[in-house]
Amino acid sequence: MNWREALNALHARGEAGVLVTVAAARGHTPREAGAKMLVSAEHTWDSVGGGNLEATAVDRARALLATGATAPDLMTLRLTDRAANDHGRQCCGGEVTLLLEPMQAARAHVAVFGVGHVGLELARILSRLPLHLHLVDSRAAQLTPERLSVLSDAAATLHVHHSPIPEMTLHDLPAGTHLIVMTHDHAEDAALIDAALRRSDLGFIGLIGSSAKWTRFQTQLRDLGHPPAALARVTTPIGLPDLIRGPQRKHPAVIALAVAAQLLPLIQAAPVLPTLPAAPERTP
Repeated sequence: MNWREALNALHARGEAGVLVTVAAARGHTPREAGAKMLVSAEHTWDSVGGGNLEATAVDRARALLATGATAPDLMTLRLTDRAANDHGRQCCGGEVTLLLEPMQAARAHVAVFGVGHVGLELARILSRLPLHLHLVDSRAAQLTPERLSVLSDAAATLHVHHSPIPEMTLHDLPAGTHLIVMTHDHAEDAALIDAALRRSDLGFIGLIGSSAKWTRFQTQLRDLGHPPAALARVTTPIGLPDLIRGPQRKHPAVIALAVAAQLLPLIQAAPVLPTLPAAPERTP
């Protein structure tokens, strides 16, 4: 796989990378200006010259990835026996300037559990954004191609999950995924929240419903061993309250818009995984 193919693959997976280009080459150098390589957190593709030059570029590229940098970076390396090096000597006698360009940062993952009237409206809004959108429902009829045809022009990468036991799908979602729980069944909602709180690496956990519903859920969740700090991870009700006002406040599109607006800053932010302790394992 060359760097172009690898870049497309990273983009499809929503992974970050750094494109390294020989911007200028003076004197004797391993590669000419224009040579490129791609660096991800674990792999590299193609070459800008090997040896200390390339190893130093990889180190710098991965430092950019680790800090979530978005601005390009320039570095110049002399290929002489007098030049500082950490990865062996290159004595070609020339000098190379490298341009390091961070590519698209990892795209957010958002999972909507329950693709009813509000869930579908929310999916329509979120699908216009460059993210991974997971649509999960225990009812196959909610996920038919005909019903989801309103998402046909999606910019998001769609992942459709028909899951009779939705919390089983939750276990397969990547770290940092933001969850919106709005199924048709309060028992499903409760099971999903319980399972979500047993993972310490998820992002936003939002639950649709009233304060009375959440009061009942908190009692159940405490009985299952979840401490107050875990319950505080749940946001309910969901949606920016200033947007859910007036006679149309219960319209599915209004609720979906308010929830999408609440999620937008999280989606746009660089992924940061929480470090909260995991909830206790459920005992049989």
